[in-house]
Amino acid sequence: MFFTRWITNFVAPAFAFLAGTSAYLLGQRMGDRRALSRYLVTRGLILVLLELTVIRVAWTFNFDFGHYLLAGVIWMLGWCMVLLAALVWLPTVAIGAFGVAIIALHNLMDFVPLNEDQLAQSSLAWLWQILYYGGPIQLGHNGPTLMVLYSIVPWIGVMAAGYAFGAVITLEPSRRDRICVTIGASAIVLFLLLRTIDVYGDPRHWHVTAPTPMPAAFRFINTTKYPASLQFLLMTLGPTILLLPLADRARRKVGEFWATFGRVPMFYYLIHIPAIHFAAVIVSLAREGRADPWLFANHPMMNPPPPEGYTWKLSLLYAVFIVVVALLYFPCRWYARRKATNPAPWMRYI
Repeated sequence: MFFTRWITNFVAPAFAFLAGTSAYLLGQRMGDRRALSRYLVTRGLILVLLELTVIRVAWTFNFDFGHYLLAGVIWMLGWCMVLLAALVWLPTVAIGAFGVAIIALHNLMDFVPLNEDQLAQSSLAWLWQILYYGGPIQLGHNGPTLMVLYSIVPWIGVMAAGYAFGAVITLEPSRRDRICVTIGASAIVLFLLLRTIDVYGDPRHWHVTAPTPMPAAFRFINTTKYPASLQFLLMTLGPTILLLPLADRARRKVGEFWATFGRVPMFYYLIHIPAIHFAAVIVSLAREGRADPWLFANHPMMNPPPPEGYTWKLSLLYAVFIVVVALLYFPCRWYARRKATNPAPWMRYI
């Protein structure tokens, strides 16, 4: 049970880091910083819009926008792209230094005494939550609650570091692989060192004094994700970068498979959440003749519970969504192959 959750920790850091790398490679192909900056702003705002609409419905399984909005990983990636659009005007070395500094130093905030009452009364409390602390933000007196799961810091540092890492990716393969192994192994060693000392890099100290049923080995690797601590990022990005040369060799062996799944990650992200939820509803209906109560009733994301027939209607909508998106994928991929040398502008965003 623990490891089914722990293994998912590697996803968001890889998304943010390699999104920065992709931006660097795209900029090299474009040869125009202004065009790259404009693309990042447009793409970032599209991601934020998707998070607050389509993805929010997919996660919460309801249309109650008046009470609850979700600011998850796609929200974070979108705003980080918007910020990266400004950073790309700096030299690559400066962008990399900025990213590493944010990753390494942001946990100094752990030593700043935080008075939650004072923070709540501050007129800039919402900005601090978006930038670092996360948590619920009330939009207006009677507006919905925006639940910030992923704050901007330190993720903008991860994306900026990934952008500078793009310069490594373009190196000669053997040299690139050596650098990947060096960076990845160094990050892992630093994580082990900081975690053993247990003084800096994560607000959750694994040398706990209070009784806990969690084994010491689990506590050791159970680092803080919200906001992502230095130790969390070292633990996840270290192995990710270390294994990149191996992934490249696997890509060469099954190139078409990786090309298909790797070029359209947003397609699979959008479809996997409703697909899982739709499957859960169908299994629940088959076993008990009704949806499990946790899907709707007494749930903070859905209050009051849905009306009669709501489960079937939304399940049908999900099924239609999955089929339509799946059918659209094939003509889009066919068109992208035909326009591979000179893609249409709208294809770049897909």
